[in-house]
Amino acid sequence: MTRKHLLRPLAATLFLLIAAGFRVAERPITVYLIGDSTMANKAVKAYPEAGWGMPFAYFFDQTVKVDNRAVNGRSTKTFIEEKRWQSVSDSLREGDYVLIQFGHNDEVKTKKSYIDEAGYQNNLVRFIEETRAKKANPVLITPVARRSFDAEGKIQDTHAVYSQLVRDVAAAQSVPLIDLDKRSQVLLQSMGVENSKLLYLHLAADEHPNYPAGKEDNTHFSELGARKMAQLVLADIKALKLALAERIVKNP
Repeated sequence: MTRKHLLRPLAATLFLLIAAGFRVAERPITVYLIGDSTMANKAVKAYPEAGWGMPFAYFFDQTVKVDNRAVNGRSTKTFIEEKRWQSVSDSLREGDYVLIQFGHNDEVKTKKSYIDEAGYQNNLVRFIEETRAKKANPVLITPVARRSFDAEGKIQDTHAVYSQLVRDVAAAQSVPLIDLDKRSQVLLQSMGVENSKLLYLHLAADEHPNYPAGKEDNTHFSELGARKMAQLVLADIKALKLALAERIVKNP
C-alpha cells in the first residue's frame, strides 16, 4: 500500500475526531422555563405531583442547563409584577432559550392573576422582544390541557380562547409554537376517561402519605403525566427543527 493510500484513512479519522471535538466543546446554553404550576418544580411535600419541567430537564446532554423558573399560580401578569421575568431577562445570554407557557391563571376572572386578552398578548410579546434583544430564542407553548371529558367521553377544550391567543402571537411574531394544548388533548382522548386519570393527581385515601384523604386533581400531573407532557414538548422541539434539538440525548 502506498503512502498516499495510508494517509487517506488517517485524514478521515482526524476529520471525525476534530468534528467530535467541536461538538463536545459546543458552548453551554441555558433553557429557561417560565410558566405556572403545570410546568413548575414541586416541593417534596407535594409529591407525587410533578410539573412537566421536572422530567424535561433530564433529556438533554451536558451542554444544556434547564433552569425552571415556573411557579405555582402565576400568570404573565404576576410573573412580571413579582420581578420574576426581570430576573430571567437579566440572566439571558446569546443562544439561550426561553420556553413560555402561561394561560391557566391568566384566563380565570376570579383570580388576582387574571389578565384580559389584550394584556395577555402584550405580555407574551414583551417576553419575546426582550428575549430576542439578548439574542436568545423564545418559544411559545399553549397552556396544557385539563382533564375534562363530556358525557360521551370526548375531551373538552378548556383553554380555547387563551390558547388561540398564543397561536396568534406566535404567527404574528414568527416565533416557534408548541401547541401543547392540542397535543395533550389528543393524548388524553387516546387514553380515555379512566386511563387518563393515571396522568393526573388522582389518589385514593391513604394511597400516599402526602394526601391521606386522597386527591382528585384534573389540572396537575402525576410523575407519569409530567413525563408524558415533557415528551410531547420534546417531540415538537424536534419537529420544529430547533437547534436545541441537536442537544437532546440520543440513543446510542
